[in-house]
Amino acid sequence: MKNLILVTVLIFSISIRDAQTQLIFEKEEYAARRERLMNKIPDGIAIIRGASRVSGHSGQSNNMMYFAGVEIPDVILVIDGERRESILFFTISERAADEIAISLDLVRDPVKITGIENYLPFEDFTSFLTDRLSEGTVVYTHFSSQGPSTISKNEWDGRLTREMQFVKLLNERFPGIKVENCSPYIWNLRIIKSKAEIDIMREAARVGVKAHKAVIKATRPGVEEKKLAAIFEYTCMEDVARELAFTTIIMSADHHAYGHYSQYDRTLEDGDFIILDAGANVDYYDSDISTTFPANGKFSKKQREIYEFSYNIWKVCINTYKPGITLADVGAEIKKMLNEKGYDVNDPKYQRYFRRAGFGHHVGMDVHDPSDWNPFFYGDGLDNADKPLQVGFVIACDIMAQADSVTGVRLEDTVVITEDGCEILSAGLPRSVEEMEAFMKK
Repeated sequence: MKNLILVTVLIFSISIRDAQTQLIFEKEEYAARRERLMNKIPDGIAIIRGASRVSGHSGQSNNMMYFAGVEIPDVILVIDGERRESILFFTISERAADEIAISLDLVRDPVKITGIENYLPFEDFTSFLTDRLSEGTVVYTHFSSQGPSTISKNEWDGRLTREMQFVKLLNERFPGIKVENCSPYIWNLRIIKSKAEIDIMREAARVGVKAHKAVIKATRPGVEEKKLAAIFEYTCMEDVARELAFTTIIMSADHHAYGHYSQYDRTLEDGDFIILDAGANVDYYDSDISTTFPANGKFSKKQREIYEFSYNIWKVCINTYKPGITLADVGAEIKKMLNEKGYDVNDPKYQRYFRRAGFGHHVGMDVHDPSDWNPFFYGDGLDNADKPLQVGFVIACDIMAQADSVTGVRLEDTVVITEDGCEILSAGLPRSVEEMEAFMKK
């Protein structure tokens, strides 16, 4: 009897553990996120829609993964701020789920696996919405899944985004209801990362650092850029990355001027200066890292000068970032350092270093995690310079400088703001001139 009880307990513990592994995070983490959104919408419901097609390895909408953690296609999540509960709507056969590697336990018992209070078939969503909106409930949904820069500016495009098509349908089918944009609420929830999120981002950064090093090791005159891009992707995917964070950027020669060149159409020559801007994606979280290095392993005088200028700014940023510090504060420290080193800080070409203060953008489930806080992503670098950094921000410390059309530098790390400063999640790369030359010499 004792052995039978032991076996029963063991089976039960295994089943619980298996259930928990169907989600990236613990159920309580998702529940806390949904509760925080409920606090923002006490007069209504938020409707979060999943992607229509999901590969089973990636491709679900980031916001669905953030609040529910499920990769089922065409899933809808309703987060109810009035009734303080959530409902998951989806319909998928076990065969279809198995074909795209979705847990059958999730399909069979979504309430148990996800911790979401209610589940209904997808076909019930329309009747649910009809009944609920008759009560005068406000509907909150996305007007934009990403930041404004992702919206097409082509005046002849004419198509609504998927988000705005849904808003249009809501207004047509339920005239008179109030539809509000919840995107800013969600963006500002996502920019504060939990410990569990930071742990995954640290892993994404580790993989990105490993791949950067592999490319640096393979770089020499005569190597094609497309080979280096392939090495970066292989190194990430051979590890734990689901995919790349974004298309790998490799710039050499006069391609430096374009900032995000990714055609891989050159064979490296002696004297080339390489900018590699690339990151890995692990469990829907990105890293964003940039390195700059000479193709022949030895910095020229001009390359060294612009690189050391950028590296000094990078050091000030890393040493200054902490909670409560504003970008204006960081900019003042940069200005002080440049003055001490004899630079003419009144020269207009240096002004952007004081404005941006090494802050490129937030990083998270999007490599440019959207936020109305973000000064560089949404403005000229001055808009929010007086807003303090907060614990849990994960940002790109992104230093860019240009000596001439073929000699540019980009030093970028994924950095999290901690209680007493910051942690470089992408630590481990050669950063000084001496470190880089020694690393390439190996």
